Amino acid sequence: MLSVAGIAAAQVTTPTQDVLGAHNVYGRGCVACHTPHTGAPANGARPNTHSGRYALWGQDLTPHYGKTLTFANNQQAAYRATLPVSSPGGTPTGSGEGYFDLIACLSCHDGNMATSGMMRGTTVETLTISGQTFHPPTLLGREDSGGGNYSNDHPMGPQANVSCGGPTSWDCTVNADGSIGFSGPHSRAFIADYFDVTAGNGPLNHLVKVSGSTAGGGKVTSRSWITCTTCHDQHNMPTFITSTGAVKKTHFFVRGWYDPGNFATSNSAAQFCRSCHGDKSNEAHGRSVPTT
Repeated sequence: MLSVAGIAAAQVTTPTQDVLGAHNVYGRGCVACHTPHTGAPANGARPNTHSGRYALWGQDLTPHYGKTLTFANNQQAAYRATLPVSSPGGTPTGSGEGYFDLIACLSCHDGNMATSGMMRGTTVETLTISGQTFHPPTLLGREDSGGGNYSNDHPMGPQANVSCGGPTSWDCTVNADGSIGFSGPHSRAFIADYFDVTAGNGPLNHLVKVSGSTAGGGKVTSRSWITCTTCHDQHNMPTFITSTGAVKKTHFFVRGWYDPGNFATSNSAAQFCRSCHGDKSNEAHGRSVPTT
């Protein structure tokens, strides 16, 4: 769950780099997060009831059970996500995997309730903004002196949903299973200018799928919601493969074409954000601009 800067120039990764990138964790590779045997104790973490029983996860999940995380726009109670008390695989409404994504990612990336000895607390890749090059922080719960601060992070959880219609949403369709279909002229044009973000490895195909929707204010809101892996592919840092097989550059494990290396002309970083924020797109303003 890495913070993404919308207007930034990132150092281009070398094509000979392993796709795990920073998640290769100094050569440990897959076993830095998963353990083929013994669960959390095999990674030096304390034993817990569900150790290793979901995705063979090898970090301590228990510090986050039952905790409430308050995300950006914290004046809105809707963006407070209360994590399950016990097994993330047994939560209601079919959203157990989404809660697991939150807890599992934060078991390394929190830095406050949960800590990891293998992390330096900053990104491997660099950002360059206004001539300043730096490594953004990756311990999201330890970004300020108070600790436990998620009010500067993108909303996630059961109330962080995607809507169709209305003045701030794509002209899309909410399907019966909660998935999103880009069916209107603006959203179809966006697919042509970027890629199909609703299919394959695209972000809108990685919402936590919950059936049903609600209507109001001229829009239809899916009950499906955003979790860490909606926007990030934790297994591939430098490249993104679209549903048509096209290989695009990306950074910070972003699940899309996200290559702000050429700050003078590239718009791929903005395009990724528009995957959900349709009203900010070129197409919604009557323009068709290819992605660069």
